Amino acid sequence: MSERTGPGGLPYRPCAGVVLINRAGLIFAGARIDMPGAWQMPQGGIDAGETPREAALRELTEETGVPADRVEVLAESLDWVFYDLPPDMVGRIWKGRFGGQRQKWLLLRFLGEDAEIRIDTDHPEFDQWQWMQADALLEGIVPFKRAVYAEVLEAFRPHLA
Repeated sequence: MSERTGPGGLPYRPCAGVVLINRAGLIFAGARIDMPGAWQMPQGGIDAGETPREAALRELTEETGVPADRVEVLAESLDWVFYDLPPDMVGRIWKGRFGGQRQKWLLLRFLGEDAEIRIDTDHPEFDQWQWMQADALLEGIVPFKRAVYAEVLEAFRPHLA
């Protein structure tokens, strides 16, 4: 992959995300603690030496308490998807080292029960969660991530409610 850069010529932060669906095809969404009213799916940076799949499963556990053995991998995005940070956030987020993110996404089916989802983790990112339809999730995501979410959800649409 050629090295694409984001705003200010900054590199993109490698990230992995999870579209976690329940048996009905509804999507897990968490309300961000640091952005009231903003919903998102579990996602986070890929650590050195980690594959996108490993990072996605780690982030899932860190943010929802759901271990890898309670999910089934249904699909993985083929290509990286990118988003740029808004200008007012460049230089403030991720210690100013990145202009946005390049993301790989996994579609996972949750095999457990809702009571197993625990957002009260060691470093909580969400203060509430719910199962959502794709369109409702797109309405609740922060605007600068909306195009990425739309692309990812469209790729996984056959599995969604």
